[in-house]
Amino acid sequence: MESTSDSRFDPNRVAQALLDIAHEQSLQRLLDMLVGRMVRRPDISFAQIWLIEPGDICGSCPRRRQCLDQSRCLHLAAGRGIPLPHSGRDAPRIDDPHARMPLGIGILGKAAAGLEIQIKQCDPHSEDMTGFEWVGQEEIRGCGAMPMVYKGEVMGVLVGFTRRDLPDEAQPWGRVFASHIAAAIANARAFEEIQRLKAQLELQNTYLQEEVVEAKAFGDLIGQSAALRQIVSQIDLVAPTDASVLIFGETGTGKELVAHEIHRRSRRKDGPLVRVNCASIPKDLFESEFFGHVQGAFTGAIKDRAGRFETAEGGTLLLDEVGEVPLEMQGKLLRVLQEKRYERVGDDRTRYADVRIIGATNQDLKKAVAAGRFREDLYYRLHVFPIHVTTLKERKDDIPLLAKHFVEMSVKGLRCPEPRLTRAGVARLQSYDWPGNVRELRNVIERAVILARGGTLEFDLPAAASAAPNTPADSSKRPKMEPEFLTEAELQRRERENLLVILGKARWKIKGPGGAAELLGVKPTTLLSRMKKMGLQKPARVF
Repeated sequence: MESTSDSRFDPNRVAQALLDIAHEQSLQRLLDMLVGRMVRRPDISFAQIWLIEPGDICGSCPRRRQCLDQSRCLHLAAGRGIPLPHSGRDAPRIDDPHARMPLGIGILGKAAAGLEIQIKQCDPHSEDMTGFEWVGQEEIRGCGAMPMVYKGEVMGVLVGFTRRDLPDEAQPWGRVFASHIAAAIANARAFEEIQRLKAQLELQNTYLQEEVVEAKAFGDLIGQSAALRQIVSQIDLVAPTDASVLIFGETGTGKELVAHEIHRRSRRKDGPLVRVNCASIPKDLFESEFFGHVQGAFTGAIKDRAGRFETAEGGTLLLDEVGEVPLEMQGKLLRVLQEKRYERVGDDRTRYADVRIIGATNQDLKKAVAAGRFREDLYYRLHVFPIHVTTLKERKDDIPLLAKHFVEMSVKGLRCPEPRLTRAGVARLQSYDWPGNVRELRNVIERAVILARGGTLEFDLPAAASAAPNTPADSSKRPKMEPEFLTEAELQRRERENLLVILGKARWKIKGPGGAAELLGVKPTTLLSRMKKMGLQKPARVF
């Protein structure tokens, strides 16, 4: 049998507990530790900590009709207790993470309003016991609820239940304990927010590096053609809004740059712009990539990880190649677009997504909808403001400015001598149809800058394709016939040029799908050996 002193509030024990909680940096571990320590005392049978949080399950909450302010309510954050043996009856669930209580209801609501509540004889049928109707079957005699106040703001409620008479010193010590807990909660939240922001910045740096590089590679909307002016006018119209945008266009036209400009001219410009290439995500990892996951959610989830939506909070999320999102994932994506809410994989907590969505695709999504590969409701949700990015063939007036820009860019990025761009060279560029669009133009110019060695730029384009439009196909204007044979020097030069074209197309990726070795049809080791023999090295910056 425990002595009377065991049930008294020991100042030394309380002081040690307060020191322990001051060092805890995880909010959930802090709360679990607190309720665990409380129920170790012989005079406390149950303990709970409720926090005031935004309303999140109002649609399914059983107390919705009692809740006057559905913007926020009390959430059960931690609970621990010692239930009595029950013969044929279920023990009360006192740690249900989905438990909610409206502000102003029962002892919790009163305490959340700043009142210190002590009840020496609990009546399970009393309105004060709303949410705690189990006190009768657990033979609870008294209970107390203390507001946890930090810097004048009530953060939540600390509530304890006892099967004994409440001791006289319970209220003053409860007040001290609740105040220290509130400060510890504020500190833990601040630390977690710092860690979250740190992780978010690290992810943003990783995600944005590729976005910035690709955007710069298209010349910052350089040009003066009517087609480009039309695109810019559409950007100016939609950028100040939060409307979803769907950008159409062939590969290499600069869809990423258009998205970059929409973000840069929007009210979200100080927030992150996060790009996710939907074509490169394994099918079973889409949900984790979009929404994140918690530790242990699946094999390999060794720690919590924020998804792209969380990383883009307050900014813009570019879903590149959005047509590649699996059909089973499209419903979850639609829910986020409509409700602005999502959950990490393996987590019950609902998060709010303050993110603007921009989709980009080179597919005909209408055909994908008709074929059943893309949800029609998602298509129309994304298709609020479509922008079609024209091909380079349709904006040849922009080629002189783009060529000049890419020459300067290549000289700086590849550390090559500055070559000379002639009018004849520009005319040759304008005579080509550019099936690879702006990306192909940039690669051709980069190769020419390397080969020019500071001299005149000469562009190696397919002769038939580069012929000026409407040119009569008579024999006098046909390209010259190939020579009967090639010298060793000419053969080596052509092999080197061909290898540069392939490396540029693969963006200097050697191995794997889409790598230069695969495009050339040789082993990676063979390609590396040829590159070494020809003195080809990866440039400092690859676009």
